[in-house]
Amino acid sequence: MRTLTRRQHEIHQYLVENAHRFAHPPTLDELCEALGLRSRGSLHKQIQALIDAGLEPMNQRQRGIRLATPGHEAPGEGTLPLLGYIAAGRPIEAIPQPEQVSVPEFLRTRGRCYVLQVRGDSMIEDGILEGDWVVIEQRDTARNGEIVVALIDECEATLKRIEQHPDRVVLHPANARLEPMIYSPQRVRIQGVLVGQMRRYT
Repeated sequence: MRTLTRRQHEIHQYLVENAHRFAHPPTLDELCEALGLRSRGSLHKQIQALIDAGLEPMNQRQRGIRLATPGHEAPGEGTLPLLGYIAAGRPIEAIPQPEQVSVPEFLRTRGRCYVLQVRGDSMIEDGILEGDWVVIEQRDTARNGEIVVALIDECEATLKRIEQHPDRVVLHPANARLEPMIYSPQRVRIQGVLVGQMRRYT
């Protein structure tokens, strides 16, 4: 488990010590107010750091956030956390909304994985459609040509095929109607790589 910063420790302690005070787990807005943070994007960054540290977010009633300590009851075998929605069109803010979903073993890797549901049509030529569930292996590096979850400016996440250069990062859509997105390297942080995909037809 990674060492937490002072702010990350404060957030975790607040969730642990105040869980009994809420009829539901606190929302991002409620946490911002309680902890003196101005930006939901900044709080999302800290929550993601807690996920990276091994303190997985849990959810009740599809609303709010609480954090499970390492001793928390493990999710069911064959499930992964569904952390919310990922844009395959315009970037949107990625807000953890975790629940557990069943994922076949062959669609995941031995690494730490999670699930996101796709919104938008920018990856349709790679067979990724709106409403699909994508299985993401949590990583902070990727090879050129891989489809990644890219966090832009620490507040907006998007699903794109990545091309990395020393002076720029290009995020390629798979839709001829759309242009590539080009950023300086310091503006883009890789959060994971696509390893599996699921679709419901009914």
